[in-house]
Amino acid sequence: MNTFPPAPRVTPELLEALRRDMLRFATLQLRDPHLAEDLVQDTLLTALNKAEQFAGRSSLKTWVFTILRNNVVDAIKLRARTVNASSYAAEGEHLDAAFDTLFKDNAHWSPASRPTTWGNPEDSLHDQQFWAVFEACMEHLPANTARVFMMREVLELSSQEICDNLSISMSNCHVILHRARNALRTCLQGSWFSGEACATC
Repeated sequence: MNTFPPAPRVTPELLEALRRDMLRFATLQLRDPHLAEDLVQDTLLTALNKAEQFAGRSSLKTWVFTILRNNVVDAIKLRARTVNASSYAAEGEHLDAAFDTLFKDNAHWSPASRPTTWGNPEDSLHDQQFWAVFEACMEHLPANTARVFMMREVLELSSQEICDNLSISMSNCHVILHRARNALRTCLQGSWFSGEACATC
């Protein structure tokens, strides 16, 4: 029979220690510091009110971030009702134009833009500075494009859920994700994996 150690008591002090990471998480996805602050505050209050539900099977941080994730998803769903689908197309044209500059007329990579090896990318995942550069690259994505990427890769919603929440087609969703990944690759290539410091991120 599996047994678990007693769950740590959820206290305001323990939750407050998570606030900074929570605020960064919410702000990066919502692009609205005030709304992010409100959601973090609501999440902390929810965690305190439901402290008895924390069984200790996961870390306190994982449990709290699950609550925050659900709040962020709800906020994105609410905001999506006011975003016109044409906004995604306009952003895509901008990203496509930027990506096209990496190629010559014959559709081959320009010499200076050719991708280089990233070595072992997993090593970067344990480097705090990498995540600072990644967040800076995310900030450079157009807001709606970044939102679709974060919903898929961070909030782990399915493509169908994203389409339903944002009222976009599946093909449009896939195109947006492709553009976002290309833009992030280009940014990370120049700001991290090239070995140069990110001076303008």
